[in-house]
Amino acid sequence: MRTTSKGRRVGGREEVSWQGKKADKSSFQLLSPYKLLNAYPHTLLPCILLLAGCSGTRFVPENDKLYTGSAVKVTSPYKVPNETALTTELESVITPKPNASILGLRPKLYFWHMGEGKTKGLGKWIADKYGEAPVLLSQVDTQKVKNLMLNRLYNNGFFAGPVVQSKVTAKGRAATVDYTAKVQKAYTIKEIHFPDRDTLIDNDIRKAQAGSLLKVGDPYNLNVLIAERTRIDNALKQTGYYYFAPDYLLYEVDSTEHNTVDVYLRVKGSIPKRAAKPYVLNRVTLNTRFGLTDTTESIKPILYQKYRYVPDEKVFKARAITRATFLYPDSLYRRRRQDQTLSRLMSLGTFKFVDIQFRPARQKPDSAGYGFLNAQVRMTQLKRKSWRSELQWVTKTNGFSGPGFTVQFRNRSALRGAEQLLVNLNGAFETRQVGRGQTDAASGTALGVTSYELGINAQLLVPRFIAPFDIKLRESDFQPRTTFGAGYRYVGRRGLFQEDFFNLNYGYSWKTKITNEHTFKPIDLQFVRLGSRTDAFDRLLDDKPFLRTSFLQQFIPATSYLYTYNTQMYEQRRNQVYFTGGIELAGNLASLFGQSGGTGKPDEIFGQAFSQYTKVDLEFRNYFRVSQDPRSGNKIATRVLVGLGMPYGNSSIMPYLKQYGSGGPNSVRAFAARELGPGTYKPVDQTQTAANFYDQVGDLRFEANAEYRQDLIPYVKGALFIDAGNVWLVKEDPDRPGSKFEAKSFLQQLGVGAGAGLRIDVQFLVIRLDAAYPLRAPYGTPLSQSPRLNLAIGYPF
Repeated sequence: MRTTSKGRRVGGREEVSWQGKKADKSSFQLLSPYKLLNAYPHTLLPCILLLAGCSGTRFVPENDKLYTGSAVKVTSPYKVPNETALTTELESVITPKPNASILGLRPKLYFWHMGEGKTKGLGKWIADKYGEAPVLLSQVDTQKVKNLMLNRLYNNGFFAGPVVQSKVTAKGRAATVDYTAKVQKAYTIKEIHFPDRDTLIDNDIRKAQAGSLLKVGDPYNLNVLIAERTRIDNALKQTGYYYFAPDYLLYEVDSTEHNTVDVYLRVKGSIPKRAAKPYVLNRVTLNTRFGLTDTTESIKPILYQKYRYVPDEKVFKARAITRATFLYPDSLYRRRRQDQTLSRLMSLGTFKFVDIQFRPARQKPDSAGYGFLNAQVRMTQLKRKSWRSELQWVTKTNGFSGPGFTVQFRNRSALRGAEQLLVNLNGAFETRQVGRGQTDAASGTALGVTSYELGINAQLLVPRFIAPFDIKLRESDFQPRTTFGAGYRYVGRRGLFQEDFFNLNYGYSWKTKITNEHTFKPIDLQFVRLGSRTDAFDRLLDDKPFLRTSFLQQFIPATSYLYTYNTQMYEQRRNQVYFTGGIELAGNLASLFGQSGGTGKPDEIFGQAFSQYTKVDLEFRNYFRVSQDPRSGNKIATRVLVGLGMPYGNSSIMPYLKQYGSGGPNSVRAFAARELGPGTYKPVDQTQTAANFYDQVGDLRFEANAEYRQDLIPYVKGALFIDAGNVWLVKEDPDRPGSKFEAKSFLQQLGVGAGAGLRIDVQFLVIRLDAAYPLRAPYGTPLSQSPRLNLAIGYPF
């Protein structure tokens, strides 16, 4: 049976339609932009775009043609294994690459022409920045390309006389070069032979055979052979062979009948002696003062748990460093332990640089075929104590925004065990945008739209687990942490109320791998106290019984767990995923304590009411890069948010600060913060700002966002987006009709908006401006059909 691949065009032919007739672009006689400006100033932009798109062949010399791409076809009387991958590999050697094309048009050629013959000026700058010289047919070396293709065919096991042919197809002032590769049956692997000598290194190589990438019956492939050699080198590095290298392995391939080969893996006979033996760590020196002074070498090390430790007892206790060190004296060298030590020490957050040097132990002779290494771990400290202050523009999910400040004190080894102490003092003055005529019905003034906030909090991050039982996580590259936190925050809403928030927490965070992070807080206690309040707020609480319950003075004794999976650190991947899933349980232990305490008040603890609920939050994001270039910012970003809070026991309503809102610059951007929901509920009086703001929250949230991001010019990106979302109540509220969640109709109750935006992205700061147009409100036609502008810091997701 004869199979033929369809072939794929690399580049594309230069053909357009003009006034209903098909014509080559060389037939166009186009005016310069300067003549267009004089003749038709109001049509300058369309004409420039036309020039940019249709001038592809105007700049080609008379005796040459514009090279517009190539196609590759593979033909064989036999089935071609991995034909698509083979075709892609053959395409990769085609040179030169044709000029960049957008829907068959090549605007970069025109930009290049704008700077032709110029040494300065706008035209020269545009040409250098965005232009591209024409790629000509005379620049195509078909013989070189065919030789490279033949080499790739041999590498893929097509040893039986492969032939590569080329064909030039000209059309007007443009031309393509197509290649056809004719191959016979690919050779496959019949037998695989690992080293069989009775030596230590051959024996260790044979131990790695079980995970071999080479399989009997697979096609011969040079790339697989190279990958297998690297795999074996990694395996040897885990068993002491510090000086071994992949190049010390070679393959002998014997062809047999019926298009098969026998593969023999050998160790070269001329490798250095030190590469053929495993090494044991003899002496391990931990130097925490490297680079701090010029007298480091004069400081006498001390012995601690067999380590030579260069002390800095004013900053670190020795055990704080040895806990993060996985290179043990008298143990076999393993690259995994080397990498793990580097990662753990850097994750302490107390060192600027860490490196490890290995040298042969000169005063200790080899023993039983093993050599010995001395290791020196050199650590350069960050400044132990530091202050940092920031001025910020704060944007919150509840719609409040305004200037803020943070002053932070950090001690990177507060208790001489690499514990980090952070103390933050922060404050903010925020306002919420009020539409025309939006006032309190009784007072006639806008209430609650100005907020004052001042808080202080402290965290102690201990780089190990502090628990009743021993947890080591020896295989993790990242240092686990135990966190102790406490804080106080004061919030005042002008014309409404003052509120105090106290929090106390204790928990753990750890990573099992670079993509997986866990956070567990067995104790996360908050106390909310409603202070002085105005008559206007009292009237609001009287009108809204659910708000009165939500704002009760109460404890929130919670336990929470959060799992995060994130592949965004793999920048080479075209598709990146981010997922978080968390659960929070509140009041269960307090309820048991209240019942067992014999007080007869299971809804109180220490004479104070507490909340009881379960809350689950899920977030999924996907980032797909449109271009194969990892430096490109052109991507499709999507997000789905799902949240559910269930009050039970002694609580009928979730605490207000735990409820969900929808709308705002990081949510459904066509609507103001908390303007959507719950459900189809629509406030009766849209002018009552205070009531509306507190009304529109719920127990359940669903949001979905999609955004296309495009690089425009350096540091500036554009975006097109669509958002949808809403919140609902688990139980019906008579004061907010239509607010209960119904599975059969919730999709029809989503608020939907779409728009476009600009982002100024200078890596450490992103300023975002979005204009969003409301398409649908949960209750039908949006109250306002004008676009909403959102100015924010950072990406929405």
